[in-house]
Amino acid sequence: MKSTANLVLLLTAAIWGFAFVAQQAGMEHIGPFTYNGIRFALGSVSLIPLMLYFRKRKKESAGAPYPAQSAVRIGVLAGCILFFGASFQQIGLLYTTAGKAAFITGLYTVFVPIAGIFLKQRTNVVTWLSCMLAVSGLFFLCVKENFTMSPGDLLELTGSFFWTAHIILIDRYSAKLDTLKLAGVQFATCSGLSLLTAISLETITWNGVLLAGIPILYGGLLSVGIAYTLQIIGQKYAEPAHASIILSMETVFATIGGYFFLQEVLGTRELWGCALMLSGMLLSQLRNLTSSGKSPVSQPKESC
Repeated sequence: MKSTANLVLLLTAAIWGFAFVAQQAGMEHIGPFTYNGIRFALGSVSLIPLMLYFRKRKKESAGAPYPAQSAVRIGVLAGCILFFGASFQQIGLLYTTAGKAAFITGLYTVFVPIAGIFLKQRTNVVTWLSCMLAVSGLFFLCVKENFTMSPGDLLELTGSFFWTAHIILIDRYSAKLDTLKLAGVQFATCSGLSLLTAISLETITWNGVLLAGIPILYGGLLSVGIAYTLQIIGQKYAEPAHASIILSMETVFATIGGYFFLQEVLGTRELWGCALMLSGMLLSQLRNLTSSGKSPVSQPKESC
């Protein structure tokens, strides 16, 4: 059963990784805020079957120490942070590759334990080693010979700080709240803010939305609804260590997808950067597991 669970999680990582390709392809026809607005609206709706399923089986919110209204309040706050993270990520994809965007976004796995220092949480040498590997990889991946970064890479890096804040917030409250309701509210909030921004800054056409239909459906239904369901199934039977490492392979799948579907090619220097960053991410994940005994991935992943 564990081997099947690992395959399910690998499929989940692949769906999330290829979502970066869909995000970039969708912007050939519509703006970044329009894409995010529709995508997260679909994502929120796609969670309804899961909500009904768990509610019927009385598995979802039973025993939650906080009232249901708290899930709404925290969900709105998480949705606001998600809006900024997703916006920087989506705009950044206009100027950088899907593979680089995935690796830079994935730095949140290193930033989260570093941020714990400011929250008066204990750290150790593994945290700093993870950070050194990730920063070294970021240098090789993104910094040019004149010590500058492209606008897209800078946007992705800025977004990763918002992903870090988002994960810290979710980690603090997810065990105490109705998880699916929290996810649905945050997706709906992010969708609303994105659509309001799109109406103000972008030209939205029905034809453009139709042309971007497949990438939108992939990002909204497959990446959120289906992948989140697979994540729940996989993590139920997989070892926590295996789950976190397998899901970290999302960055690798994004690079593969960029190569085959967008003809994105990374040079030797950039590949070295990816290897160093992935090493830092995996080391950080393993550090979290040895210190907490559980997988750090317990929420619907929306860094994609």
